Amino acid sequence: MKDRVIEQVREKLLQRSQAGIAKYGTTLDRDDLRGVEWLQHLQEELLDAAGYLQRLINLAEDGR
Repeated sequence: MKDRVIEQVREKLLQRSQAGIAKYGTTLDRDDLRGVEWLQHLQEELLDAAGYLQRLINLAEDGR
């Protein structure tokens, strides 16, 4: 049995990986970043996600 939702997530992960490789010419196996730099990248992504979340909250509150 396959979980359709997990398969969708899996496909999106593969697509993101391929897009990242095409854009940056490397994978997450790269070794040119220090741990703190990886943490900074994560923080930036989470801040973006918080902005997207706030936008959706605003739309929901406006009934859209």
